[in-house]
Amino acid sequence: MPLDFLLRFLSNLVTVAILGSGAYIFYEWYQGELISDRWLYLSIGLFAWSFLGLLPILLLRRPGRDEPSPLRSERVQRLQRPDGSEINVEFYGPEHAPPLILTHGWGPDSTVWYYAKKQLAEQFRVIVWDLPGLGKSKKPQNRDYSLEKYARDLEAVLTLVGDQPAILLGHSMGAMILLTFCRLFPEQLEQRVAGLILVDGTYTNPLKTALLNRLLVALQKPLLEPLLYLTIALSPVLWVMSWLSYLNGTTLLTTELSGFTGRETRGQLNFSSLIGIKASPGVLARGVLAMLRFDETNTLSTIVVPTLVIVGKSDIATRPFASERMSTAIPQAQLSVLSPGGHMVLMERNLQFSDLIRAFSASCLRLTT
Repeated sequence: MPLDFLLRFLSNLVTVAILGSGAYIFYEWYQGELISDRWLYLSIGLFAWSFLGLLPILLLRRPGRDEPSPLRSERVQRLQRPDGSEINVEFYGPEHAPPLILTHGWGPDSTVWYYAKKQLAEQFRVIVWDLPGLGKSKKPQNRDYSLEKYARDLEAVLTLVGDQPAILLGHSMGAMILLTFCRLFPEQLEQRVAGLILVDGTYTNPLKTALLNRLLVALQKPLLEPLLYLTIALSPVLWVMSWLSYLNGTTLLTTELSGFTGRETRGQLNFSSLIGIKASPGVLARGVLAMLRFDETNTLSTIVVPTLVIVGKSDIATRPFASERMSTAIPQAQLSVLSPGGHMVLMERNLQFSDLIRAFSASCLRLTT
């Protein structure tokens, strides 16, 4: 999401300041400009912070009983796309169980569904896919990272389930992809799609529904878009800076601020931070630019299948009023607000999240729970 991009850019600036200050103070002490050894100790402390700052932040978080890991399936299918991209699709659960297709948000990959795959695979055929350019999916050769491109990719993934009606679930940008899918492929609704689940999503430019939305919208043209193009140009340098930001702990802090409410476990915070910095910053910037042109406000009233809208009460990336608007405008929609919960409510409140998915999907597919 754009807000997360800004926070990560700020964390990179802090990283430069910490490491640069340590190097400058050490150089001045070595040259004799700073006489007291306290300056040497300060530079050593700044260097230690630069590479070990994540440790105290993680140690202060509570451990969890079931910490997420990058779980992958051995049942994989690769889809070749006309634009040169290749989609990695993974399958969990019984082959003939009702299909549940999960579309992740922008930044992470399909391993973000760690809890959902474990908790839902007994009753459903859980299908996850990496958005092209992320995870194990190859990026498009024509540099098309539009929501329309990903909606067409989702339609290709949907063909893998055959004639069985499927439930489509999207988180964050994944929810935006689902709304775009509804506009491009309205004939698929009811025929092949039994229901939609929109999680921590929005219906318009996400700057307009984030915290400090008026300020962010005002800064879009003069600041944010130039930073995005700069990120594309300096992608290799910023990739290194992102890893340094993780090591000094600033990425952990921005991840907690944008995604959680402080009740996440040590493993959830660390996993969410790591999964967000593996991708190329240039790829992420192109996706954010595409989101700034997103608007499916008029699509909401045309959705003819049952829809579940889920949002964390404390989500600052896509604030709850966006989910309320979607649940009101979509004819057969219902809203569930999870509290406490942030943008990563699918992880922070994973048991309650899976219960909601299970009950809604069973209702749409007329299953017995």
